[in-house]
Amino acid sequence: MRRSVLCLLTALSLAGCTAGGGATADRPAPGPAPELRLVSYDSCEALLTSVRAAAKRAVTPWGLPGSRWGVPLASAADGARATGGAEGAAKSYSGTNTHEAGVDEPDIVKTDGRRIVTVLGETLRVIDAATRRPAGSLHLGSGTHQLFLQGDRALVLTGHYGMTMFGGIADSNVRGYGGPSSTRLRLIDLAGEPRVTGQYEIGAELTDARLAGGTARVVVTSSPMIDFTWLEKGTDADRIAANRKVIDAAPLDRWLPAYTADGAGGRLDCGQVSTPAEFSGTSLVTVLSFDLNRATLGDGLPAAVLADARTVYGTGSHLYLAHDDGWRGDKAKNRTELYLFDVSGPRPSFAASGSVPGWLLNQYSLSEHDGVLRVATTTGQPWGREQRSESTVYTLRRDGGQLRSLGELGGLGKGERIYAVRFLGPTGYVVTFRQTDPLYAIDLRDPARPVLTGELKIPGYSSYLHPVADGRLIGVGQDASDQGRVSGLQVSLFDVGGADPKRLDQKKIPHGWSEAEHDPHAFLYWPATSLLVIPYTAYDRGQQAGALLFRVDAGSLQKIGEVDPGGYPRRSLVVDDTLWTVTDTVAVATALTGGPQLARIGL
Repeated sequence: MRRSVLCLLTALSLAGCTAGGGATADRPAPGPAPELRLVSYDSCEALLTSVRAAAKRAVTPWGLPGSRWGVPLASAADGARATGGAEGAAKSYSGTNTHEAGVDEPDIVKTDGRRIVTVLGETLRVIDAATRRPAGSLHLGSGTHQLFLQGDRALVLTGHYGMTMFGGIADSNVRGYGGPSSTRLRLIDLAGEPRVTGQYEIGAELTDARLAGGTARVVVTSSPMIDFTWLEKGTDADRIAANRKVIDAAPLDRWLPAYTADGAGGRLDCGQVSTPAEFSGTSLVTVLSFDLNRATLGDGLPAAVLADARTVYGTGSHLYLAHDDGWRGDKAKNRTELYLFDVSGPRPSFAASGSVPGWLLNQYSLSEHDGVLRVATTTGQPWGREQRSESTVYTLRRDGGQLRSLGELGGLGKGERIYAVRFLGPTGYVVTFRQTDPLYAIDLRDPARPVLTGELKIPGYSSYLHPVADGRLIGVGQDASDQGRVSGLQVSLFDVGGADPKRLDQKKIPHGWSEAEHDPHAFLYWPATSLLVIPYTAYDRGQQAGALLFRVDAGSLQKIGEVDPGGYPRRSLVVDDTLWTVTDTVAVATALTGGPQLARIGL
């Protein structure tokens, strides 16, 4: 079977089809780490040859590293918005706390001011925000659910690991053991009783998603669907040789996931795949696009790159995918690979790639400002005897198909690792920790020459930083002794308007912890009334849980109340003058300062 490849072009024509039968790539430019170049192929056979060769270099006696598809299991090893919109809508409401304004992120609870929608457990539930009463439900089944809201529609994203190939999109010619992950998308009409109007399912793991301008960009990652033979007798070298023979016999569609779109089956086409010059053959990351203003989903307009991605960061027109410690042959490199997709049009296009040394904390380690990408990473290991680690902020700018290094500022937190990052305009803030919490302030106005302007060393650390007015930051993390032993939840208010950051106030919950430390979606700051809501649980003489309410003043955090919903609060949101606190089983309405419950709805 021979098909011509449709070259995946960007607006700048980053690469063209070659005249020969193999791959073409330019020599990497010098920089902090080898640049990743786009490779194109003139046939599916050439692509197959390339992915087979890469997979054979990476294969182990137990299959491909990082893949959930390998030897049979039985044999192996024995934010805030205002609206004047539709009738009945609230005048003001809080949206999901997101990294970038105007770019929504999927979550378990959403509101548009008229309705509150939850996807907790196996059911989607709708609450009428005005009457504070249930307004509908829809059974979703098992899996991990998240959602977006767009007008009278919701997009529910469900990820799960199937016991058979694709959880029902199986290729009957392939025997599955454990199977790969699958992602299921359902478009739901919320105008009346919730009902499904469109479905899409693909044999790939749900990585993350972003919504901007009514279009959802959904990122999924898949591994080659190859069954390897386990030799009960023989050496590891014999097993690797046998696995390489299996790879040589595997057709290209084993690297390309199957999908169903509104009932019609399909499979990713090789013409929709781009390839870095250096890759492992073990993962394929695909960006899907869905216009949520339509009544159905369609085929997702897939655009893919042979790579891996565990971190997603999006602006209105760009989507960055990042993966650290990517495999190169049989060795793991201590670097982060970066892939840029242009999402300004209906179909994403793979636009550029690059890399920096070290590994990321999360999406907040990435930020684009005035066409410059800022990246904060840690190199080395902050544990063990030597503790040879430090953190660096890099700046990169797109140059054709490459993300080229502009400047860097290193030497941050030697012997430590990054615990929090926040870039705000031309300034960056980085928290590292081992025994004390240095909060570093970095001037990025000249991206070629980042400058350290100040630092603050205090016990403990912040793992999430949130900007408020007048040059202040809220930090949520853990208090600690001078020896670095953590002792409980702390909420800090910092002044970062001067040369050196200062802590203005601090509140502690001994033996406490908050989901907001690791998931910013659990954090709520309502600027209209300077209300800060922090969910917590504490284990001091028994378990306590609730939502702490603070008023953020110019120089202090004033506790004004607490909501006890009878369980651990997963999310908090504001609709007009009502605070909603949502647990896994109940949604509770109170005044913005807490007080008596105005409504209590089972979920």
